[in-house]
Amino acid sequence: MLHPPAFPIRKECPPGACVCERERLLDDPAADRRVLRLTKEEEKRLIERIEAIGSYAELLRIGERLREQLGISLTIAPGPNEVRTVRGFHIEVREMPGLCRKTRQAIPAAIRRCLESNPEIAFTILNSHDLLG
Repeated sequence: MLHPPAFPIRKECPPGACVCERERLLDDPAADRRVLRLTKEEEKRLIERIEAIGSYAELLRIGERLREQLGISLTIAPGPNEVRTVRGFHIEVREMPGLCRKTRQAIPAAIRRCLESNPEIAFTILNSHDLLG
């Protein structure tokens, strides 16, 4: 590791548990290390924040802030088949060096829980993709 980051970073995962390529990210001086700011404690706060979202605008704001502050790309769209439940939505966190596999699963799961508790957000997503006319 050439230059350690000036901010607290996420602890490494146990060997074999994750393929986040954290060390490769730390070894590359030109790499975008913002994602490493998402420590386990910050991830818990993020998940709680996502689950507490109350509107579609707030969901979009969270997605934008993830991109700006951590470089995380979040995509939420209706799935290719019929959307009968929140499981029909395609929620994807793009894979990137330094982003833990568990985090990539936890964010979409939190969004699904949010959509289950706020069906009006799910309807707004469907409407934004012209599925409700």
